[in-house]
Amino acid sequence: MENQATPVELLLDRAKSYAETRFDLLKLKTIDKSSSFLSLIIAMLVIILIGFIALMLLSVGIALLLGYWLGGSFYGFFIMAGLYLITGLILYSNREKLLKSPFANAMIKNLME
Repeated sequence: MENQATPVELLLDRAKSYAETRFDLLKLKTIDKSSSFLSLIIAMLVIILIGFIALMLLSVGIALLLGYWLGGSFYGFFIMAGLYLITGLILYSNREKLLKSPFANAMIKNLME
């Protein structure tokens, strides 16, 4: 005599299969979001590093040019340091609006896509 599955057993098997499939889908979506987020962070870090190097070289060039015009290279470096100090103070005083919010919004937007 053959064992035929009852409708309840079929339903339970299908529910179990559905739950396993949903769990696998959730894992794959999580991996996709994590890899996308990580690649965004790495790309931003590379761009920031390249920008930092370019800014430093430009700053040294401007400092040397100002120093040449003013008669002493240290004058140019003092002027550039003062400009960076003023810029840093402005960024620090407005850090919530200028730095934190745009970066947080970009990360949230990336995770919600």
